Amino acid sequence: IPVQPLKNYSEAQSFENFELDEAKYNQYRKAICEALLDRVPNEEASMITTVLVVVGAGRGPLVRASLKAAEETGRKLRVFAVEKNPNTAIGLNEQIRFEGWLNIVTVVSCDVRYWTAPEKADILVSDLLGSFGDNELSPEILDGAQRFLKKDGISIPSTYTSFLQPLTASKLYNDAKTRKDTLSLETACVVKIHKVARLTPAQKVFTFTHPKHTDQESNQRYKKLHFLIPESAESALVHGFAGYFDATLYKDVHLGTEPSKATPDVFSWFPMFFPLRTPICVDPGSPLIVHFWRCCDSKKVWYEWCVTSPSSSPVHNCNGRSHWVEL
Repeated sequence: IPVQPLKNYSEAQSFENFELDEAKYNQYRKAICEALLDRVPNEEASMITTVLVVVGAGRGPLVRASLKAAEETGRKLRVFAVEKNPNTAIGLNEQIRFEGWLNIVTVVSCDVRYWTAPEKADILVSDLLGSFGDNELSPEILDGAQRFLKKDGISIPSTYTSFLQPLTASKLYNDAKTRKDTLSLETACVVKIHKVARLTPAQKVFTFTHPKHTDQESNQRYKKLHFLIPESAESALVHGFAGYFDATLYKDVHLGTEPSKATPDVFSWFPMFFPLRTPICVDPGSPLIVHFWRCCDSKKVWYEWCVTSPSSSPVHNCNGRSHWVEL
């Protein structure tokens, strides 16, 4: 089951696993390099100090990537590393002392939603993306952090899109079904998908952009997707859907898991699996129509989904009865 970043603290082992993902942090380093070069002209590099805030600093890999980018570009940097897990923040403080970053990096041990920044940031950096892009509350957290970003400030990532793909996945379905309750077949899970048939290419679902320039835009979303099983295929049993994401960190620097353009060697994210309570048979050339909602209230965020063609399914996870993410 996906993590709940505002409700639970990540374990040390999770941080350790993420930190080994060099490909991921190389992409962040490249994005920060481009942002610094755009932010500060060469002739002013020695005079201007860029303020960068890392939201969800963990044990410091994004801080390290930011400082490497500053070194590569010859830009001066001041970093605020915001981390709500007090134990992790202690370790981050120790690392900063060891590395000799005390004059550059300030650790802020608090929930970013309640932090009052001493100055506005030029660049806001986070890696709060979940396996489905927005399923770990990245939109809500970054909306809350946007108040301390300058009006012309840069968010990394700048945009991210979720993707959905129908699957024949009998093993995943049977694993979920063994619990013999509605909840298990309405709960999306993170899983390394391999014993499946991917029936069509993935399609875009929801897109979020940061910074958000209006308070009027809700983070609720709805999308109707039309998948077409190829004429050359055989009839297929759809057990559920794989969820992926693709993010633009900055300009042409991207990071993602969507199969057609997945970032090589990145292993921080496995896909999501959204099961159907009852598998649906789809014939070659027939449309598979899926409705997908991202729902919010004052306390939680959840997904709902259903199929309306070639046959109808119930609305899964109605009102978040089986799974939600706490705000």
